[in-house]
Amino acid sequence: MQDICIFRRVEIKYPINTQKKNMLLDAISHRLVADFHGKSTVCSLYLDTPDRLLIRNSMTATTYKEKLRLRSYGTPESDTEIFFEIKKKYKGVVYKRRVKMTLSEAEGYIRTGIMPQKNQIMSEIDYAMRFYRFPMPSMFIAYEREAFFSKEDDGLRITFDTAIRYRETDLDMTKGSYGAEITDKDLWIMEIKTNGGMPVWLAKALDECEIYPSRFSKYANAHILSIKEKAREISV
Repeated sequence: MQDICIFRRVEIKYPINTQKKNMLLDAISHRLVADFHGKSTVCSLYLDTPDRLLIRNSMTATTYKEKLRLRSYGTPESDTEIFFEIKKKYKGVVYKRRVKMTLSEAEGYIRTGIMPQKNQIMSEIDYAMRFYRFPMPSMFIAYEREAFFSKEDDGLRITFDTAIRYRETDLDMTKGSYGAEITDKDLWIMEIKTNGGMPVWLAKALDECEIYPSRFSKYANAHILSIKEKAREISV
């Protein structure tokens, strides 16, 4: 894996059930190759302000939104290399920058503000961290992912996420991927990520399978569930 990664792409989400997922894969699997991570447990630790300004802005903004998070594939140890990411979305286009460092280096940076490395992407992350006055771990989200890319165009990726879960306590990535489930067990969030337009063969397959796009944010849905849970606790 590269130490620094930069992505600029369009990302379209499609909530589907298992039947639709299997139907689509039957139609297009001959055009796909398993991604580097293949089947994996994706773990994300979102950073936010005490009043969760970043996710509130993300839920209401129409033009620009951004998120800060740590990401690992599987449960990391303190010396495991993870990604520190800043994800921005402007007018429907996603810009993601991430740098690789150990989990302990990332935790140290969050705690002290001292950058573990110096490069352009780390500077962008540091600017955002200082702008939001060093947000802290706010929400842990994990899910099971199956990832593919096109044989013809490695800039076209398709991922399927399920068993999405979250927790707001024990915000230590080394503690495992447990959490309260956000979605139904039969729901998959398919995401098509492309650097350009969607190929005709994929658009045709989506149409034949009657699969349609819909907005879905894992962090936003977890945040909403958290608010509802706190409201229930107060009313009891």
